[in-house]
Formats: sequence, structure tokens, C-alpha cells
Amino acid sequence: MKILITGTSQGIGKAIAERFLEEGHTVIGIDRKGKSVDHERYTHYQCDVRDQEKLPAIDGVEILINNAGTQNEEDIDINLKALIYITEKYGIHPGIKSILHIGSASGHTGAEFPEYCASKGGVLAYTKNVAIRIAPYGATCNSLDPGGVLTPLNECVMHDPVLWAQIMNETPLKKWASPEEIAQWAYFLTVTNSFCTGQNILVDGGESINYHFVWKD
Repeated sequence: MKILITGTSQGIGKAIAERFLEEGHTVIGIDRKGKSVDHERYTHYQCDVRDQEKLPAIDGVEILINNAGTQNEEDIDINLKALIYITEKYGIHPGIKSILHIGSASGHTGAEFPEYCASKGGVLAYTKNVAIRIAPYGATCNSLDPGGVLTPLNECVMHDPVLWAQIMNETPLKKWASPEEIAQWAYFLTVTNSFCTGQNILVDGGESINYHFVWKD
């Protein structure tokens, strides 16, 4: 199948692209950084997802994965507005099979930077809107909403022993996901899955269900 993925130069997007290539699919990546995936079935377009005038003409996308995102850098424009434009441009057509938005656990909990939470919360609602609109094509749309993932964007806390201990104390599984683990979910939700749609799938190692119960001994 023909797969379009945004934000493929590193982290989750790169891992997703590599997973689809391993499974024999044709992958197209869009990223403002240069190409980092080396494969004969991979095509890379270097452009900013916000730049509507420079986005490439790509027809026949069967699976669209909106992964491009940022923190504290015009979050609503990149994480939400550009995601909507990419989806409307490449994803809403009769040949689409599946659309997946990479959201965030913060869209559920609100536990992060204000504009980041707002942008990811918008992704949750937009996911349901798209699911309704592409259902007549027999297609699905979900969001995959990770908690902590071991990516370059998170290295500032990953390499801080004090902060890392605090984070692990809030995470029941005592670990963060690898990009490859998130890629497994992305593949399942877009290729294997054919019935779950309009859902916001939270994958956070149990962090959102953690609580501190205080009671007398």
C-alpha cells in the first residue's frame, strides 16, 4: 500500500516508516529536516507541514499517518492546524483505507505545557470528526496517544537522574516506550484493524491511571 507519514526524520515517525517498509509497503515521508530513512521504496520531501504552498502533490494515499509535532514552538499551528490541512489534502478521498493521528497522553490529562495540551486535545476531537466523514469509504480514523517515549525530544529528562526517577515513580510499568513499540501500534491500527474507529488510544505505561492513595496505617 501507499503510505504517507509526516515527521519521519527521527523518533516515532522514523520508526513507523521503517516498520511499514519492513512489511513491504511504499512509504512517502514529509519532514522539515532532511532524509534519514534509506530504502528504495521510501521517498522523502523536505518541507514544513505548515507551508501549504510547498507541500508536494501526492495522489492515491491509502494510509495517512500524521506524526509531525513539536513542543513549545507554535504548537497549535504545527500539531493541530497543519495536521488538519494535511488530512484534508491527502486523506479525505474514496481510496483512503486508514488515517492515524499521533496525539499525546497530555490531550487526555492536560498535564503538560498549555498550548501543547490544547493542540493535542484538538487532535482527539478532530479524530472523531474525520472518522465519521471517511466511514462511507469503509476507512478508519483513530488517534494513537503515547505517554513517555524514548525520543531525542525527551532527552532533557531522560538524562537527568533526579527527574527520571520522579517520572518513573509516576509510571506503573517503570519504563517509557521505544519508538519501535509505538510503531507496532501504528501498524496495527492502520493495517490490521478494520473496525475500531473514532477512538483515542492511550498508550502510556499506566501513567494516567496512577494515583496516590493516602490513608491511616
